[in-house]
Order: sequence, then C-alpha cells, then structure tokens
Amino acid sequence: MTSSPRSSTGTPRAFWTRGRIIIAAIAVLTLVFIFENTRRTRIRLLVPEVTMPLWLALFATALIGLICGLYWGHLRSRDQGR
Repeated sequence: MTSSPRSSTGTPRAFWTRGRIIIAAIAVLTLVFIFENTRRTRIRLLVPEVTMPLWLALFATALIGLICGLYWGHLRSRDQGR
C-alpha cells in the first residue's frame, strides 16, 4: 500500500496542478462540443458511407486520440526506464 506524497509540512501535495487544470478544462470543452452536435450526418469510412449522429463520430475520434496518447505515453515512460 502506497501513501500519498507529502510536503515538508505533512500535508498532501496539491493534486490540481496548472497542467492538470488545463487538461481537465480541454476535456470538458471537448465533451460539451461533442454532445452539442447531435444531428445525424453522413460520414465516408474509406469505402462505405454511413449515417450516424455527429456526436458519436466525434466521440469515437476523441476516444481513438486518447488511446493513442496513452499508448505513446506508455512507450515513452518504458523507454526512459532503460
């Protein structure tokens, strides 16, 4: 079991750093943008053309970007450990 990092005064370090606040704000704005665009739209996927809600296409794209970013971060942290 690990304990939370503590400063010299014995209080937990601040979880909400400036970078984490910026990322959280971008994530919230992205979700608001996605769920405000609810119309159905035609999207071409390489060959087939599908009709789906625009929010679903935007969410899928954001999810793919999140997965790629997490994988990239995993690779970088693994390579730095060498």
